[in-house]
Amino acid sequence: MGAPYFRAVLGSPTGGDVWRSRQTGGMDKASVDSDPVAQLTRWLEAARSADQTMPEAMAIATATAEGRPSVRMVLLRGIDQRGLVFYTDRESDKGRELEANPHAAALFHWFKPLHRQVRVTGAVEEVEDALSDAYWRSRPSGSRRSAVASRQSSVVKSREELEERTAALAEEFPDEADLPRPPRWGGYRVLPETVELWEEGPDRLHDRLRYRRHAGNWVLERLSP
Repeated sequence: MGAPYFRAVLGSPTGGDVWRSRQTGGMDKASVDSDPVAQLTRWLEAARSADQTMPEAMAIATATAEGRPSVRMVLLRGIDQRGLVFYTDRESDKGRELEANPHAAALFHWFKPLHRQVRVTGAVEEVEDALSDAYWRSRPSGSRRSAVASRQSSVVKSREELEERTAALAEEFPDEADLPRPPRWGGYRVLPETVELWEEGPDRLHDRLRYRRHAGNWVLERLSP
């Protein structure tokens, strides 16, 4: 089967040509912020204002010391000039991979208000304990109990075992504020070295702009789609 089949069956999740007609008609260097974190924040806020589902969702790709990659979805929980922050179990697959190879790639993908994506690559560091503690305290009690009961990525006999551990924690710590953050759970910060903006264009002539660090400054350049 040829390309027409895939266009007919898969199509565009937002309405094909109707969706493409909503594009801006061009993204150039003059239309974006000179700082990539500020520009990413701008697009993130635009997606949130347009009611994009879970605009903070981002894919995080890591790799083992041998270079074997893996990727999964996480939630962006902080962004500033230092980088992008997310939280997880540091004994999970991604935590072990980040310990062995402290670099990652992040990807955001939105359909609202426009079809866009942002790629970020860079080194990764653990966030400060105080920041992990503050975010831990902000989480719902059920999420905290689940994080303690589940040793992420490890083999478990059954779901019932997880539920029993969680119930036991609820009895041991009836006051939701008392459950402490386990040392294995905390945040990571992706330190941007390259940031790429992508916006859909007509006839697949998409716009791609890339920021890359050079001698302590950001260089902005256009890439072929």
